[in-house]
Amino acid sequence: NTFSLSSFSRYSLSNSFLLLSLTGSPGRNCVLLVLHVLTMVAVKEEKNLEEGLLKLKNQNEASGCRITACVILSTFVAICGSFSFGVSVGYTSGAEVGMMKDMGLSIAEFSAFGSFSTLGATFGALFSGKMAIMLGRKGTMWVSDILCITGWLCIAFAKDVLWLNIGRFSSGIGLGLISYVVPVYVAEITPKHVRGTFTFSNQLLQNCGLAMVYFCGNFINWRMMALLGALPCFIQGIGLFFVPESPRWLAKAGTDKELENSLLRLRGRDADISSEASEIQVMTKMLESDSKSSFSDLLQRKYRHTLVVGIGLMLIQQFSGSTAVLCYANTIFRKAGFSVAIGSTLLGIFVVPKAMIGLILVDKWGRRPLLLTSASGMCLFCMFIGLAFTLQKMQLLLELTPVFTFICVTLYIASYAIGVGGLPWVFPMNIKVTAGSIVTLASWSSSSIVTYAFNFLFEWSTQGTFYIFGAVGGAALVFIWFLVPETKGLSLEEIQLSLIREPDEINHT
Repeated sequence: NTFSLSSFSRYSLSNSFLLLSLTGSPGRNCVLLVLHVLTMVAVKEEKNLEEGLLKLKNQNEASGCRITACVILSTFVAICGSFSFGVSVGYTSGAEVGMMKDMGLSIAEFSAFGSFSTLGATFGALFSGKMAIMLGRKGTMWVSDILCITGWLCIAFAKDVLWLNIGRFSSGIGLGLISYVVPVYVAEITPKHVRGTFTFSNQLLQNCGLAMVYFCGNFINWRMMALLGALPCFIQGIGLFFVPESPRWLAKAGTDKELENSLLRLRGRDADISSEASEIQVMTKMLESDSKSSFSDLLQRKYRHTLVVGIGLMLIQQFSGSTAVLCYANTIFRKAGFSVAIGSTLLGIFVVPKAMIGLILVDKWGRRPLLLTSASGMCLFCMFIGLAFTLQKMQLLLELTPVFTFICVTLYIASYAIGVGGLPWVFPMNIKVTAGSIVTLASWSSSSIVTYAFNFLFEWSTQGTFYIFGAVGGAALVFIWFLVPETKGLSLEEIQLSLIREPDEINHT
């Protein structure tokens, strides 16, 4: 506007000079004519300057929104660990019959085997935040690869239940690290306008691993499935040599040159990364004291809302029954009288496409609407599964209840995947490194409880188990409605600033 007004004024002045030159003396006419020419030149230069500044602004915005091959490669390498994560989650469902028969395991021993993964992940989660700070995001992923590969090999070549449990616990520790560092790394390297989509790819690869177990578990030996679970970790370990470290970690632990080099690789060599680099450095300095804080500092008022939301979403994930359904889908089908082979095969075909729904919708709808939709669906379909088992117990509609149970289990998993299953990780918990560890710890410890207790609950009451899960889903809906803010379109730094404000401020924003 300033340029336009200045140009308009000088253009009007030059016309006045030109008008006077037509009526004045010859000497005066020459002077005025020269002034007219100089004024027109100045107007043209200012117009060119304005156009240049506008073009530079557009270039900066374009470079900040660019999705480069390096971003895609780095994301793919990171989420290879998520594939192994998915294999581990569904492994007990596909391996249950074969493993119990070959190793002579009881229900209690197999339940313990299933829960050792989440128990190990609890320990991994406890140190995930600090390790990600000390070793970097890439270093932490390397450690998780070593632990997961070791664990899967122990399971594949186990001779007794002890080696099964050692392998399950070792891979579980690695999964605890993966569950924290992979979504953090992906969120930190991607442009903010596609951050949700790229972070949701973590959930997508988990579902690919889950699909592989469900589909292949019908005809592949449980030892071979364990070797397939280790393969993505080998790929990730090699791929990490070819991708950059997180620029936000380098802003604290590295040099300015390393930060700039990382951003240039991620945004393109010709991109202007000065604005993004400055924003990251400023926010890193603001948060530097938080990374050195203790667990007691999390009780400060400004962090209370963030911690409640983070822990609440993790508890919702687990106590709404998601882990139990995914780990023991075949057990549910068998109890309902539905063919295990058909059920697991159809479920394996279904889990990947349904994850794509959330991947497409996350940056269009926003995270809050997807979480509300997800919690509603999980509550509803758990109640329907409980109703199906109730009818089965009453010897009513025996021909329909097996198919109805399969449909409800499938829709429950779909509801879980589009929101609650992946989006809680999008909320950045690095306001406190210790907070990130606590949130992940809450998720895995509660998952361990649910995984171990499910078989016993299911033996106690098939319908009662799902009524409990449905009640938790209903409570989740209320929790999300009143406490979870929207973060669509915000950078991580903007989210950090919004979450340390009062809850009523956030809701009005």
